[in-house]
Amino acid sequence: MTLTGRTIGDIVEAAEEVPGQTIIRSQRNPVKASGGMAVLRGNLAPQGAVIKHSAASPDLLQHTGRAIVFDSVEDLTARIDDPDLDVAADVVLVLRNAGPKGAPGMPEAGYLPIPRKLAQAGVKDMVRISDARMSGTAFGTIVLHIAPEAAIGGPLGLVRTGDRIRLDVPERRLELLVDDEELQRRAAGWEPPAHLADDARGYRALYLRSVLQADEGCDFDFC
Repeated sequence: MTLTGRTIGDIVEAAEEVPGQTIIRSQRNPVKASGGMAVLRGNLAPQGAVIKHSAASPDLLQHTGRAIVFDSVEDLTARIDDPDLDVAADVVLVLRNAGPKGAPGMPEAGYLPIPRKLAQAGVKDMVRISDARMSGTAFGTIVLHIAPEAAIGGPLGLVRTGDRIRLDVPERRLELLVDDEELQRRAAGWEPPAHLADDARGYRALYLRSVLQADEGCDFDFC
């Protein structure tokens, strides 16, 4: 029952079929042939990552570039506008340890800003990837929700500045162009963020122990 005094079923039955409708379209006549978002997979996102390609730059949907890595939101804030940062418009900006456990809390940090010196030169968009999230109204070629996140040993934690990363949205791929043997060597020396070893209690301890990854909705494992 609704506040009108009629059930939802009654309202649906009374709905009119409007000829020439262009707002709500049929499956045979969509506004676009594909949806606005895509799930990417590859050796950098084994459990998936998300890109809102309807808000991305078409010329960056297939792109290979050199990585510049930021190890945390604090590291990003401290260095992104450094005039000595070795950055160009074709690099791939990488933010890690910003996911569910890494930040902790998966903050809305995925909308990495364009470095100031590039913005001043007129650069409007770059490929940016992270295990964080961002506002649904943001624009840019931005890959989010990389899973598993860096803080629990995901491949994003193994990326080094200078590595090559390939984004191919039509093929739904996100790849780190580093051979498996080298990645295994890096994984052997990887250590989790220090806060994951804290003697946390209460809700923080419950969260760090039980929160799931982005591909599972960041829910608690006992829910």
